[in-house]
Amino acid sequence: MNPRWKYHPTYLRIKYGCKQILLPLICFQFIRTVIFPTSFDVIILGLLAALYVSISLDWI
Repeated sequence: MNPRWKYHPTYLRIKYGCKQILLPLICFQFIRTVIFPTSFDVIILGLLAALYVSISLDWI
């Protein structure tokens, strides 16, 4: 691996692929939570949102 890279290119590809998949999942889960609010749905929505924010801010 080239020492000038901070992360492996495969890791970056997977990370940005997850970011693209998370936004539609968050929208779907939000609509589901508004229509059928259960504590499980709220927890899942919170986890998905936290994961999306952490990827966007490069915490992961």
